[in-house]
Amino acid sequence: MTLDFNFYVTLSAIIIFAIFLIWTIRLEIKIRKLLGKKCENLDDTLALLKKEVSYLKKYAEKSEENFETIDNKLKKTISGLETVRFNPFKGDGSGGNQSFATALINKEGNGVIISSLYSRDHVSIFSKPIKNLKAEHELTEEERTALQKAKESII
Repeated sequence: MTLDFNFYVTLSAIIIFAIFLIWTIRLEIKIRKLLGKKCENLDDTLALLKKEVSYLKKYAEKSEENFETIDNKLKKTISGLETVRFNPFKGDGSGGNQSFATALINKEGNGVIISSLYSRDHVSIFSKPIKNLKAEHELTEEERTALQKAKESII
């Protein structure tokens, strides 16, 4: 009976030792994967990670500044555009639908309306500045329509 007991105790100790050995080897493999090829110990890896996190923070700050600059520039670019074609001489056949009114505005509602009146004899071109979606000069119905559609197309 003593032999059986000693055998089981020894077998249990060997099994526990084998489990700890396998667990240690597995843990060592995971640590080596974590450390990577650049560093040999945990302190070097942590220092490298700290350096990389610092770089990423600086990069994020610069990116945020760049995004703000781009957003400010985009507000001033043309984002609403609409053209309305029309015949200013309805009934006499001298113009056709060759005349147009084109509104070009930015997100702030500033821009210009360019209009042309076409007839067989001549072409007239007009430009009217727009500030805060309002014109300094009186607008024709076609120009108002172009401005309204351009306002609706702003994204």
